[in-house]
Amino acid sequence: MPEPLNADVVIVGAGMVGVTLAAGLAPSGANIVILEQREGNISDYSALVAEQQQQGFDPRVSALTCASQQILTAVGAWDFIQSARISPYTAMDVWDGEGTGHIHFSANELHEPVLGHIVENRVTLSGLYQAIEQWDNITVMTGVCLSDLSGVERGRRRAVLDDGREINAELVVAADGALSKTRQMAGIPMWEWDYGHHAIVTTVKTELDHQSTAWQRFTEDGPLAFLPLSNTEEGSYCSIVWSTSPSHAKTLMGLNEEDFCQTLECAFERRLGRILSVDNRAVFPLRQRHAKHYIQPGFAAIGDAAHTIHPLAGQGVNLGLMDAAQLVDALLAGNKRGESFGSDRVLKRFQRERQSDNLQMSATMEAFKRLFDDPNPVSRLVRNMGMNLLDKLPPVKNHIVLSAMGLSGRLPELAKRPIRE
Repeated sequence: MPEPLNADVVIVGAGMVGVTLAAGLAPSGANIVILEQREGNISDYSALVAEQQQQGFDPRVSALTCASQQILTAVGAWDFIQSARISPYTAMDVWDGEGTGHIHFSANELHEPVLGHIVENRVTLSGLYQAIEQWDNITVMTGVCLSDLSGVERGRRRAVLDDGREINAELVVAADGALSKTRQMAGIPMWEWDYGHHAIVTTVKTELDHQSTAWQRFTEDGPLAFLPLSNTEEGSYCSIVWSTSPSHAKTLMGLNEEDFCQTLECAFERRLGRILSVDNRAVFPLRQRHAKHYIQPGFAAIGDAAHTIHPLAGQGVNLGLMDAAQLVDALLAGNKRGESFGSDRVLKRFQRERQSDNLQMSATMEAFKRLFDDPNPVSRLVRNMGMNLLDKLPPVKNHIVLSAMGLSGRLPELAKRPIRE
């Protein structure tokens, strides 16, 4: 049996949130190990992304806020991301397909260059992988899974891999997604329930220019979002997220390309003209999840391992990146005081800062979902009047969108760093 490895921090999961945490923590000199069950060398990922970009768009995209852009800039990933393929959006158009309610958000009204960027997930990951290549104190172990996780012994946890190797660390971080096995091993309970929606994601080509606008129509079955990707001479490309009932999603997935395009055109009220083509479609169920607590001695859960929400506001990945940035804050502050990365005091600071914000966002998304699901004519009238009233109150509307962009409120240090001189 080989000697156990030693690390300061073990991060389980080499997704966007886990790698952001590693990149943000690396300047401290901490010995960081990332565990990833996928095979292969992540240094080859950039070449793979370049090859895939020639083949089309990744159906999985994220609407990255300005705060997320600042975090990714601070950890050294944004320049790589920007040099690949991103799509800034300068406006948002939201309306109730069952009434007259409408809200328009504009970067110009806020005196900001953009509201955010639509970025393919594989492009963001590629940028993060390139960012961590410069750090000798980050080790990425691929093709491995965690098979056991001990309690704290002498200030460390023992992580046992499926190949029998062991790693002793002050802190183990679960960043391995919504069905996190690491969180389950730690015995952290969850609140969770089914939204009653399935989300269809794909890329479509539209007849008309997407106008660098993120569009969202609330239908009787759920929200339909068109997110701008690129404009070419052949047409305009958008990523769509269509949240609808499971039965409707099944019907939509069963349609051929022509019928799906026509159905999508109607559902979107032909705001961007004809739907000229559609890529392969994927569908997944939507569930609300929230860990009852994020931490234990020597353990923390971040990103989807700690919480998932409805995609109607596109905040999922942004919340995860804020988790990573806030955990970096807490760990670095504790480190300056001579405290262990796994100490209760350090981790409680992280939980205190993030849990309330995440719960508030979860409650807000749940309220929106219920409001637009309600077919009652009175509820429909109230929500339409409310949307139109809000659209006519620029100070209130702009305060809401600034908060959503991460340009107001409490922010971790990585998110505060300026993105332009």
